[in-house]
Amino acid sequence: MTPYKNLSQKSGVKAYEILEEGIRVQFVSGEIYYYSNTIPGTEHIDTMKKLAEEGKGLATYISQKIREKFDTKESK
Repeated sequence: MTPYKNLSQKSGVKAYEILEEGIRVQFVSGEIYYYSNTIPGTEHIDTMKKLAEEGKGLATYISQKIREKFDTKESK
């Protein structure tokens, strides 16, 4: 996984992995969530990938727009 830049220094995101069909996001709690083009959808995935690469705004976007719309969750 790629370490999240965390430019705000306040993010709950630790790392991410961009995949062709979605994105995996690891939070500071250690849990990893997989978001796909199916859930929550391509438009959200494209935005999440952009925010992940920019290193700012991903956790806020997930908490405000995505919430519980994830494909799978891996426990730490």
